[in-house]
Amino acid sequence: MFVALIKQAIKFGIVFLYGSTGEIIIEKSGHLNLGIPGVMCFGAIGGCLGANLARNAGLADSGIIFVAILMAMLLGAMMGVVYGLFTITLRCNQNVTGLTITTFGTGVLGFWGSMMSNEGTTFYRVSKVFTAPFFGEVGTDGFSQMFLSHGVLVYVGIIITALVAIFMKRTKTGLNLKAVGENPAAADAAGINVIRYKYLACIIGSAISGIGGAFYLLDCTRGSLEYVIDAMGWLAVALVIFSLWRPGLCIIGSFIFGLLYIMPNYITGVSLAEKELVKIIPYVATALVLIIISFFNKRETQPPASLGLSYFREER
Repeated sequence: MFVALIKQAIKFGIVFLYGSTGEIIIEKSGHLNLGIPGVMCFGAIGGCLGANLARNAGLADSGIIFVAILMAMLLGAMMGVVYGLFTITLRCNQNVTGLTITTFGTGVLGFWGSMMSNEGTTFYRVSKVFTAPFFGEVGTDGFSQMFLSHGVLVYVGIIITALVAIFMKRTKTGLNLKAVGENPAAADAAGINVIRYKYLACIIGSAISGIGGAFYLLDCTRGSLEYVIDAMGWLAVALVIFSLWRPGLCIIGSFIFGLLYIMPNYITGVSLAEKELVKIIPYVATALVLIIISFFNKRETQPPASLGLSYFREER
């Protein structure tokens, strides 16, 4: 049971990892996107549509995966453009815009899912492509089953997060992005195109989060449309705070969140209400992290200084 628990914790943790990595990129630009759950819903739709189109076109497994990821990123990026248009160009309230996208995305996924169910459409055959172990046949030992028996998107998620961490810390563009999130007026005065950085962060971050939605539906739930994704999206947003806005810590935090999320399914001898209590632990842990960092008040543990604030260039 322990091996199965760890394996599932890693798999579900990757969903959080995709969502939180995308959100970190967006927040580093100074934008709080509470629309990540909705973005992940659109990513799920895009991934399923892309996978089925590729399968019907007779593409190989690698082609199906590529098209699914591409479609998930495309729909996620599209919602990033919408979010950027409202919050960057029109300077609308970021919280309201994000919540609107989440509500819209959840509703569209529910409608699309019910429509597909009525038509008898199944994604099970497609999901086998994503759940197939990336390393082929693996051993029956605990290590192989826990860490080497996952589909390709698990390892892609870890690689993307590691690359984002390096990008943020080691590249000029990444440092410019952080400067935009800390003080956009100063960044603008230094010759950095603030608007461009904000738009690119919203688009790229949303595209990455979109992959998380597709992964959840095509791998974790094996193509079942009975599951909802918005709860996973909210936990991904919470993980950003839990990991102190650091992509590297997100990898560890995602496993912890995945473990706590899936653990109730492996707990026996307790009531359903007690199992549900376990699921709130990530939110409680996030609240505790907020309390702790507020006491220490160190700059490296704080969010970007301009997070949630619209930038008015004429006030420079």
